[in-house]
Order: sequence, then structure tokens, then C-alpha cells
Amino acid sequence: MPLILMCGYPCSGKTRRANELKEYFTQNTERKVHVVGDEDQGIDKNSVYADSQKEKNLRGALRAEVERYELFCLIKHTQTPHCLVYCLTSTDVSSEWNKGREADSQYTQEILDALILRFEAPDSRNRWDSPLFTIQQKDSLPFEAICDALFKRKAPPPNQSTQSQPLSSTNFLYELDKVTQDALMAVLESQKTSVPGDLISIPGATEKISFILTCLAFLYLNMVELRKLRRQFISYTKMHPTENIGQIANMFVQYLNKSMH
Repeated sequence: MPLILMCGYPCSGKTRRANELKEYFTQNTERKVHVVGDEDQGIDKNSVYADSQKEKNLRGALRAEVERYELFCLIKHTQTPHCLVYCLTSTDVSSEWNKGREADSQYTQEILDALILRFEAPDSRNRWDSPLFTIQQKDSLPFEAICDALFKRKAPPPNQSTQSQPLSSTNFLYELDKVTQDALMAVLESQKTSVPGDLISIPGATEKISFILTCLAFLYLNMVELRKLRRQFISYTKMHPTENIGQIANMFVQYLNKSMH
């Protein structure tokens, strides 16, 4: 399902433009259109955007709502074309439009100013912001160009960061977590008695960690530093799962030796 992302200041016309696009596609392409926005969430905007946790929860709900309509694409692991529509207004215009809304739909001036300050304008030079359609107050939407961007353009090619990698077994995550945790405890315990030149044995691994490296790299590794390396290794391994679970321990030892060298 092609995706159109709307961005702009609060009260910059995003909802109006989204509804114009929905009407166009419904009438001219016979395609179903779903509009997802905070207007449908039954929230008090000023309360939500004044509280970082509430705002985080709202954005999570909006993302989940978008993904619900993209399940077919997600299941098939396909790429989907997208475009970005930027409703460009000045702060004064957004403030004026905000005051013209119904009272229960208005932002307080404080919240409005804060959201505008945090807004990062898109840049067409960024691949994630392209194709970009910048629409000013008096402009008409370029419906045909947007339609072409969605339905006549090839989807961006996948890369390792966007492709879903299947886990090699049902207990892969369990073993990954257990093996790396056991390795950390072994390193910490060994540091109590080891001297430079010793090799630290890791449960389940044939390779060993050089205690010289731990001394030179971190002057005795502490738990915070070890946990950071563990998280990095787990994140990488989830994207590149091994078919041989028995090699996880050796892979982690190699990772630690390389990171501490």
C-alpha cells in the first residue's frame, strides 16, 4: 500500500490537504484511502503534547494504526512507494488558523510554539524525504504528480536495515540472550583474579578473550561498558542470525576481542 506522509507546523493545513488527496484518489483512481491522524484518537491535544510520555504513546498508536493498514505489504515483505507532502506555512499563519478552530480543537499558544520549534523541515536531498511536494497556502495540490510518484515509480530497493531477517530457530533469541549474559558474568568474574597475559574462558566458546585487551581497552571493564557491547552485538545478530546456535558464544568472543582491540 503506497504511503503519503504529511508534515508541517500544527495548523498548517495537513488535515485539509489529506482530505483533498483522499477525495481525489477515491474519485479518480477507485482506490481505497485511509487517513490516520491524531484527530481520530479522541485526545486532548494540549494535554498530550505537554507530556512527553503521552506524546510518545500517541505516536506509537498512530504508527500502529498505519501498520494495520499495511499488513498485507508487511507480511509479504514487499517495499512500497511513498512520497512526502509538506504543508509549508509561516508561524503567524499557523497561529492564525489555530485561533480559527473550534475551542476544543485549538492548541494553547505555548504548546503550538513548542511544536513549531521542534519541527524539522524535510529536505528533498535526503532519500527518506524524496519525492517531496512542498505546498504553500494558496497552492493547489499536484494530484497527478503525487499519483505518479505512488503508482508509476519503483519502490526503493531494500537494504539490510529494512529487510526482515527470519530467526533461524524458535529458541534463537533465548540462546542469544543467555549466552551473551553468561559471557559477561564470566568476564567480570575473571577480572578479579586474572593478570595481564591470561586468557579468559567463556562458557560454550572455544575461543578466549585476552585479559591484556581488557586492561588496555577499558582498564578493567565495568558492567555498564560490557552491557553496551552486549546490546550492540545482540542488535547486529538479530539482523544477521546464524544457522548454528552453537557458534553464538564464539561470535560474541570475537566481537568483544575486536571491540576492545
